[in-house]
Amino acid sequence: MHCFYTEKENISDTQVRLTGTDVNHIKNALRMAEGEKITVCDGEGLFYDCVISGVSAERITAAISERKEAQTELGVRMTLFQGLPKKDKMELIIQKAVELGVDEVIPVATRFCVAKIEDGKKEKKKLERWQAISEAAAKQSGRGRIPRIKPVMTYKEALKLGSQMEKSMIPYERAEGMKAFQKTIRDCSQLMPGSRIGIFIGPEGGFDEKEIEAALAAGVQPVSLGKRILRTETAGLCVLSALMLELEAASEQ
Repeated sequence: MHCFYTEKENISDTQVRLTGTDVNHIKNALRMAEGEKITVCDGEGLFYDCVISGVSAERITAAISERKEAQTELGVRMTLFQGLPKKDKMELIIQKAVELGVDEVIPVATRFCVAKIEDGKKEKKKLERWQAISEAAAKQSGRGRIPRIKPVMTYKEALKLGSQMEKSMIPYERAEGMKAFQKTIRDCSQLMPGSRIGIFIGPEGGFDEKEIEAALAAGVQPVSLGKRILRTETAGLCVLSALMLELEAASEQ
């Protein structure tokens, strides 16, 4: 069944309203008509099985026949605190992180960040672009929620938020052994549904030792990702992949 995404305000108790490019896609590309079935997602974890009840030039209306929770979401919510990378690496990071189940991505300005967004207008345009990438990746991968890309935070602000989460970790090349990482991943699979996990990833230059000390003071656990040095666009995806596999396996038990 074809699936479409819309904001929650377009969904009432009995029907869904679709506008914009979806109208042309349904009418002209798919050539669908009244009585045909579609699925609509509100981007916040709910899917609606619907039957098209009206087709016009401006909108498609559909009667809701069934509501159901998304089965493609992880039980806990993962936040990626990503040190601002150079050039367009953030776009790849967001796309793949969304596919792996991240709930939100927060760009972070750390000491060794080369990339900087100091202009308010430029930041707004960047965030709009990044949010569009998140939405496209969520739709492509059948997500029930569209992850939010938050405005750039300072490292201090990010640590404060991470310290409020049930579990937070920070990959660091000087952390010893893989046992701490394995234990942290296992512990995450035991968290209650709705719990939050923070993953802190440094930029190309990594983290300063004082930043790691600040992370420890905030209760953020340094972990090793192995003997090789991973690029900033690889490290976060490594952690998210391990978490996704552990969390998915735990949900099937």
